[in-house]
Amino acid sequence: MNILITGANGFIGQALCKRMLTDGYQVRGAVRGAEKTEIGYLRSDVGGLRAEVGDIGPETDWSEALDGIVGIVHLAARVHVICESAADPLAEFRKVNTAGTLNLARQAVAAGVKRFVFISTIKVNGERTRNKSRDQGSGARGQEKTEAGGQKSEVGGQGGEPKEFFSEKDVPEPQDPYAVSKWEAEQGLLAIAEETGLEVVIIRPPLVYGPGVKANFRSLMKWVRIGVPLPLGAVHNKRSFVALDNLVSFIIHCIDHPRAASEVFLISDDEDVSTTELLQKMAHAFGKRSFLLPVPVGLMIFVAGLLGKKNVADRLFGSLRVDISKARDMLGWKPVITMDEGLKRMKEGERRLEAGRRF
Repeated sequence: MNILITGANGFIGQALCKRMLTDGYQVRGAVRGAEKTEIGYLRSDVGGLRAEVGDIGPETDWSEALDGIVGIVHLAARVHVICESAADPLAEFRKVNTAGTLNLARQAVAAGVKRFVFISTIKVNGERTRNKSRDQGSGARGQEKTEAGGQKSEVGGQGGEPKEFFSEKDVPEPQDPYAVSKWEAEQGLLAIAEETGLEVVIIRPPLVYGPGVKANFRSLMKWVRIGVPLPLGAVHNKRSFVALDNLVSFIIHCIDHPRAASEVFLISDDEDVSTTELLQKMAHAFGKRSFLLPVPVGLMIFVAGLLGKKNVADRLFGSLRVDISKARDMLGWKPVITMDEGLKRMKEGERRLEAGRRF
């Protein structure tokens, strides 16, 4: 089966390409063309090819990349960042994540592609779920009109009482431009599916961790590895995460499972942990002692607000839990590794990456 993977040299894309080639798929990895990341594993002798498509947007020509392709896994996106520099972030996110995605889908239909697996984000559901012991996250409210469905999506904070778990049945409440653009892409894809018969599968993962992870998770990992004392020893939230290998396993599961078509799935390791528990597990995986000070969460949220770091505090202290029962019951899928094993593999992968950079 010939599969096109966009974002093939990204964090998830590299792992997915390698696993699919190992499993015997014919893989074509789409990249912008200017990246320096080595993707030598996309060799023709092992079933891999590289396709340079340039910047992704409403005008991108996918014709060569789509030649002979049966299925697509669309990973490429303008990603969420803490410090956004664009003058109009929503417009920039829409250009790539909404218009770019729908352009690819329409060209895929014309090229005879059967299935389109879209990697969205749990942020489409919202930013937080309820913490049973203490609700440790909140946000401001705002409104932005969508392009793909004509509905309104909130950008800012959630209204009403948060749920204990997110599920596929929830009314989406995207809170920022990145999440809005992904939600609009989802709506547009499902409309194309209804019109054309394209088999669309939408996956909304929470934070993905593994070798090469970026942003806040990488910062936490760095602090744990060097033994920095952290004031995070009394955090009682619960958050869902997904190991890179678990996400890759589920994506492959969705590529040809007949019941996955026209469905939305939430995915995780199916073991939710507090920030304190995550750091303890991470320290154990790296063979380090965890130095976690039991500083009151309320005090840290107050200080974070003074320092303009409220978004970071929301992620450290708020809860975000997902229910994966639909993936388990409908598709018969379950996580292939535990969180402890995922963190161990992250450690081993990080050491291989570091060794490679030294030579």
